[in-house]
Amino acid sequence: MPRLKHPAIESMEDEFTKKMAEEMSDEELFRFAEFDESKVEKTGYSNYSYWRSTFRAFARKKSAMFFLSIVVILVLFTFIQPLLPGQIGYFQVNNDPATGLPYRNLQPGTEVMLTDGTQHRFILGTNSIGQDLWANIWAGTRTSLFIGVVVALIEAFVGIIVGVLWGYVRKLDFFFTELYNVLDNIPVTIVLILIAYILPAGVGTLILAMSLTGWIGMARFIRNFIIIIRDREYNLASRCLGTKTPKIIVKNLLPYLISIIMLRMALSIPANIGYEVFITYIGLGLPATVASLGNLINVGRQMMLSPSLRYQLIYPTIILSLVTISFYVSGNAFSDAADPKQHV
Repeated sequence: MPRLKHPAIESMEDEFTKKMAEEMSDEELFRFAEFDESKVEKTGYSNYSYWRSTFRAFARKKSAMFFLSIVVILVLFTFIQPLLPGQIGYFQVNNDPATGLPYRNLQPGTEVMLTDGTQHRFILGTNSIGQDLWANIWAGTRTSLFIGVVVALIEAFVGIIVGVLWGYVRKLDFFFTELYNVLDNIPVTIVLILIAYILPAGVGTLILAMSLTGWIGMARFIRNFIIIIRDREYNLASRCLGTKTPKIIVKNLLPYLISIIMLRMALSIPANIGYEVFITYIGLGLPATVASLGNLINVGRQMMLSPSLRYQLIYPTIILSLVTISFYVSGNAFSDAADPKQHV
């Protein structure tokens, strides 16, 4: 039943309403709202940021942050190390001023007198020709990381372009499929060996050899995901509204591919360093004048038969393992965090 009001209360409400209506003019009661174009889509505004949400999800994973810190420290220290006081050039051969002979295979922590009269402690010892292993390891890490990162960027750039065209443009599907079938059946090691054998040894040769077929895996993964999501409702709606293809790719497709791209790049960097080690191991890698983890591991493996000299293999291997594990864990975590399905 409706709730009844006291007659006196109803009378007071009516008088109050009439009084307010008399005091307010029509201009005060009714006024036109001004049009503001900037507020047209205000109701649809959201403070959501894809990258902020991605980094927030990534930061919640402590193990990933730990290994990312290791990667950052390693990369920074490879550039800082030559600038520290008391450092020796990685290519410098250190001789005993008394005999004029190189300080060959000194144990880690050995302190000696250099030819310029200064005392120096070889933190990680010396190699078979008297070079500082500490300086060699950081110079080699700098070179190997440079090769790995540059090749990963080239693979990502070419792989994204080919993968998007392969998956989105139906007319190009046959051409890229046949190209993939041809290139994928050529062993990567054969390509690396042939290019390294034909061209002069150097950083550019290795980058070219690794980049020739390295983009194939990236392109195939992107093509598969493009095919899965290209005909979803929001993409069909965008095409019906006349949205241009580049905008559809950038706005609708690529956000779903960032997780795949980041994971492939994170795995590509240590894999490329491993290829550099392999090519150097078979004698077709960088020349001995260029420090790299491949050269250091190749020299260190020859010392395995002597227990006192195994440190020349152990230290470069530790750095290579840290780089590989850190990139894998942090890249895998960032791939999960970049997946739009994980965002609220």
